[in-house]
Amino acid sequence: MKLDPIVISLLDTDLYKFNMNQVIFHKHTDLCGEYVFKCRNQGVKFTQEMLDEINEQIDYLCTLRFRKDELDYLRSIRFIKNDYVEFLRLWHPIREYVSTSLSEDGTLSCIVDGPLFSAMQFEIYLLEIINEVYFRMQYDYEKLVESARERLDQKIEDFNSGKYTFQFAEFGCRRRLSREWEDVVIRRLTSETKNCVGTSCVYFAKKYNLKPIGTYAHEFVQMYQGIDSIPLAYTNHFALQDWYDEYQGDNGTALSDTLTTDLFLLDFNHSMVNNYTGIRHDSGDPYEWGEKIINHYKKFGVDPKSKTLLFSNSLDFDRAQALHEYFCKKSRVSFGIGTYCSNDTEAEALNIVIKLQYVNGRPVAKLSDEPGKAMCQDPEYLEYLKNAVAFRIEREKIKG
Repeated sequence: MKLDPIVISLLDTDLYKFNMNQVIFHKHTDLCGEYVFKCRNQGVKFTQEMLDEINEQIDYLCTLRFRKDELDYLRSIRFIKNDYVEFLRLWHPIREYVSTSLSEDGTLSCIVDGPLFSAMQFEIYLLEIINEVYFRMQYDYEKLVESARERLDQKIEDFNSGKYTFQFAEFGCRRRLSREWEDVVIRRLTSETKNCVGTSCVYFAKKYNLKPIGTYAHEFVQMYQGIDSIPLAYTNHFALQDWYDEYQGDNGTALSDTLTTDLFLLDFNHSMVNNYTGIRHDSGDPYEWGEKIINHYKKFGVDPKSKTLLFSNSLDFDRAQALHEYFCKKSRVSFGIGTYCSNDTEAEALNIVIKLQYVNGRPVAKLSDEPGKAMCQDPEYLEYLKNAVAFRIEREKIKG
């Protein structure tokens, strides 16, 4: 089964890839990174035919270059700088950085290894390719689309009837059923409701003149673990500072849970509270997290209603509505909804990730507020990191 090209534009990725990459381009071009694919679903098997198609799609991806109109669009985003856009004029995905294989039990291996500024850009493209190949070759694709259309019709009806009253951004490109289905979803949600305020996907933001939305991901904080001069329990401090130096508060939603929210809040001091417009939730109990963040703002005399709580962890529309009703009178509230926008079908969606695992040969990890989300190739390092984080948190408690 031969598929048409899946990724047809280098803009077909999340905005935060460009945001993070610009900081790396300006500050950390000496870093090298290794990313590793993982499917968190149990019992999912890939076939040799799927692997062959994935490899052909990666080959095609690596022929793509940014077009002039795409570079001009990136330049129009107020915090994307001209020197970085000129770098992207020269940049392209390099095939030799990506290796794939298949084990006898059908487990897919995909590893990206190269200069961090280049390796990091592969993540979303590869997830889009792997996910679409799997669903087109494993299932009756047209039947899946029909079930997705029925569910989308219901969501739109629920927004227009007033069942759902929150506003959200579509965050679905990494695990979408297909590019063509995500196109339908974004077009309909933005034209048939007043609730979808933008998308993380730069390609569709450009196509439909929508607001591209995103700041940074866990990998941005993780990469500082690979810099010898930075103590492990202080990586949030250096990440927050570099981000502010780059964007001066113009791109200011922080991510709290890379090394647990408790550690993050030690570095999210009065200056950072004022410098950032909000914080994104991505693991752990969202209600406990939201109350913890609100109390942190109050500690510094900041009105929580002047800041945004952005929820993005495995949200469906009912969960988002419940969170909206609970927090909307306490703070600004926003939502990023991914899989339940772009791949809500009768089949179980894949929970697939490609995570940064090594920087300059050193292991790195995400701890998260949800132990099951931790992913690290080196168990000894993961335990060392946990101890470093726990030691600093305990020491700060003693200091008062």
